[in-house]
Amino acid sequence: MIRMVDLKTQYENIREEIDRAVLDVIASTEYINGSAVKRFQAELEEYLQVKHVVPCANGTDALQIAMMALELKPGDEVIVPAFTYVATAEVIALLGLTPIMVDVYPDTFNVDVEQVRAAITPRTRAIVPVHLFGQSADMEPLLALARQHNLYVIEDNAQATGSDYTFSDGTRRKTGTMGHIGCTSFFPSKNLGCYGDGGAITTHDDALAQRLRMIANHGQSQLYHHAVIGVNSRLDSIQAAILSVKLKRLDQYNARRRQAADYYDAVFSQMPQLTIPARNARTTHVFHQYTLILREGDRDALKRHLAERGIPAMVYYPIPLYKQQAFARYWAGGELPITEQLCRSVISLPMHSELTPEQQNVIIEGVQSFFA
Repeated sequence: MIRMVDLKTQYENIREEIDRAVLDVIASTEYINGSAVKRFQAELEEYLQVKHVVPCANGTDALQIAMMALELKPGDEVIVPAFTYVATAEVIALLGLTPIMVDVYPDTFNVDVEQVRAAITPRTRAIVPVHLFGQSADMEPLLALARQHNLYVIEDNAQATGSDYTFSDGTRRKTGTMGHIGCTSFFPSKNLGCYGDGGAITTHDDALAQRLRMIANHGQSQLYHHAVIGVNSRLDSIQAAILSVKLKRLDQYNARRRQAADYYDAVFSQMPQLTIPARNARTTHVFHQYTLILREGDRDALKRHLAERGIPAMVYYPIPLYKQQAFARYWAGGELPITEQLCRSVISLPMHSELTPEQQNVIIEGVQSFFA
């Protein structure tokens, strides 16, 4: 059976270690903020080479807590790509801020720096670059733009944990560690996923880290002393224990994803009806998704064609954020042409660390047969 993400096979390959880690937490009865959480936090700080990791309940909470910690005020504008998952803009609106949606590059799908530049106004306070589908946004010019205009940068790293970005001086940094704050998700299908919900916030700033921790824990500076208004957002100990097991394998998992992407590329790059995923030379692509662009043919018909053959495929994302009913009041302009084109033409094929060449051959033949 071909799955979009084969969590079952992945679990079977590490079952003994996962089961032991989960049972150890249960035996300890340290279910909330226990030693497993503290251990995973330290391990992720070491892996990312970031000073502070603040675990939380999910990636959406991570984004909300980040914006709360930066003390953004209602009416402040936050620039986001229009081609992304709803959570990126959802938390902006939830806090009474104004999402300003801009277009993306047609090849990497990441936010267009010049579109960001053009969208900055005196009310702009932050930029949220999304490292979409597994590779970094072009952070060097974005960070320079943010410094020039005294803006915060909040990285949405939910889809690219483990990806590296190389600056022009040769310095390499992990995604989620370059802006003021990074936010990630450990949703099960992520490259580093738990077996439920989970998330984390990253920063190099000591004072900001303290504020993030307080907000994530009911605004407490110490027990029953509430310095700020906060939320209840925790990574539970069982999920942390699972993540510790999987973090040790993350680079291996990402390498397998790249290998699978290479296998797809070798065939699909020869098909004039398709555009394969672009790889920015400055960033390692960890292929959270393998996303093709159809130059010819009906994308939705291709999806149905594959489904009839037992091959799953997904469309990320079919509707621009500004055309979602929930965001209608934030959009008075015309269409963003690249976002519109991508929403009509992208399709993502199965991609995960357990994908075999035999499975990929079935998928490839399914795509080829559609155009035959």
